[in-house]
Amino acid sequence: MMEALPEYPEEGDLVVGTVKNVRNFGAFIELEEYPGKEGFIHVAEIATGWVKRMSDYVREGQRVVCKVLNVDRSKGHVDLSLKKVNAHQKREKIQDWKNEQKAQKLVEILAERCKMSPEDFMNKHGAAIIEEYGSLYNAFEEAARPDIGLDEKFTGEWVQKFCKVAEENVAAPTASVDGYLEITCPCADGVEKIKEALKAAEKVGNGSVEVQYLGAPKYRIIATKEEYKGAEELIRKAAEAAIASIEDCGGTGRFDREGAK
Repeated sequence: MMEALPEYPEEGDLVVGTVKNVRNFGAFIELEEYPGKEGFIHVAEIATGWVKRMSDYVREGQRVVCKVLNVDRSKGHVDLSLKKVNAHQKREKIQDWKNEQKAQKLVEILAERCKMSPEDFMNKHGAAIIEEYGSLYNAFEEAARPDIGLDEKFTGEWVQKFCKVAEENVAAPTASVDGYLEITCPCADGVEKIKEALKAAEKVGNGSVEVQYLGAPKYRIIATKEEYKGAEELIRKAAEAAIASIEDCGGTGRFDREGAK
């Protein structure tokens, strides 16, 4: 493995595993993030309530997310629970695991461009990158954003190559916020004025603003930008632009950020 990992998970960790063997009393799990290590889910930790058939819950070859209950390093035992992981935790953990798998592939591409092996690249730069960003994939996500990159934190020819690989292979992270806009216009051509006001909202700022019709006089505004704070600022400016436009022709407007929740 290119990225240095602890030999065993810690109690309370969520781990990704593949079901290797299913018995009436439990299931043996190969731990994907800990090469050569295996865990065990006792039947009592498979599901809440009585488990009549193990095959109703787990099957060989299935990928699962488990919570670590206990680790006995002297015996090499890792006790796991399937029932203590909810659907949201499972989705997040699987996505994080997939992201790190992708990051490992990107390091291989990067190392080739740097004319070194992936292991050498990680030995030289990996620890500092992970310490700064928390994970390899987080670093690639940041590097994929042309307004940020890694230049402020790292130096060397490899940095530009890192950013280039990120831009080619990783979608920069975004944040979206929404709110309700209510606008009315008493003019004879009020419908056209409202359309102009909504277009004014969509044209605001550096980012993406979308307006959805909910039923007159209510509209939903969705603002998307690289960071949550930026998205909040963008939606505020979009709402202000729409309200200013409609008020210029004698109409009224009101924005409710909380009402979208």
